[in-house]
Amino acid sequence: MMQSNLTSRWRSWAPYFLSVLRMIAAFAFFTYGSAKLFAWPAAMMPNGATAPLASLIGVAGMLEVGGGLLLFVGLFSRPVAFLLSGEMAYAYLSGHAVRGFWPVVNQGTPALLFCFVWLYISAAGPGPWSVDAKLGNQTPSHS
Repeated sequence: MMQSNLTSRWRSWAPYFLSVLRMIAAFAFFTYGSAKLFAWPAAMMPNGATAPLASLIGVAGMLEVGGGLLLFVGLFSRPVAFLLSGEMAYAYLSGHAVRGFWPVVNQGTPALLFCFVWLYISAAGPGPWSVDAKLGNQTPSHS
């Protein structure tokens, strides 16, 4: 009986862990974009430069900063996560997979993980700790 009570109590935290996953991933995602656009918290481009906004990397940076902020607070979470999942799929397939099959070799692990985390968020929703939940813009996930 204690095992099932502990299990059910632990499982009751799943929606909140979904919110935490979304917020932590969004924070990390934001920093990839801010590094491209503002060289903050560190420069990503050669010689400390920033990406031109009209370039592919500049557009990616704008998506990562804007999308990262929206996902961090959980606003328009499903469509934003779906869009960013596609961005990461494109980044992985065009920039990493061409350098080799294994993510550890082609340095595509972050793009691959972000792709599927955002795809999951687009289906599962942002969780209870989100602006979407406060506004009633999410349908509960079924488990």
